[in-house]
Amino acid sequence: MNTLCKIRDIYRSIADFELRFEKKYNLCLNEGMLLCSLSEVKQLSSGEIAELLGLTPSNASKVIKSAENKGLIKRTLGDKDKRQMYFSLTGEGKRQLALINCKGIGIPTSIKTLLDMS
Repeated sequence: MNTLCKIRDIYRSIADFELRFEKKYNLCLNEGMLLCSLSEVKQLSSGEIAELLGLTPSNASKVIKSAENKGLIKRTLGDKDKRQMYFSLTGEGKRQLALINCKGIGIPTSIKTLLDMS
């Protein structure tokens, strides 16, 4: 039961962090993680994004659409298969990502311990 209670505390900490993150950057945590993921590669398909973020295809599609509407990512057609869409950061997405400093939000202790940031 102790493990379950610790997981509950971590879940609450993440939810609290997400609220503060969204308030400061006008991005949900999944949008921030999408920008981070795209910063590490040239482009990703929606299926790759879903897998990296641990989302269902439907939820990944919502996150992608929201980031697109904010001008943070752009979509391009695949070279070989025109039905395949790929997503990459826009200049605005790169600028937004550069502004994100999670230390300014305050990482909860339970998460710091997991991240080895204490």
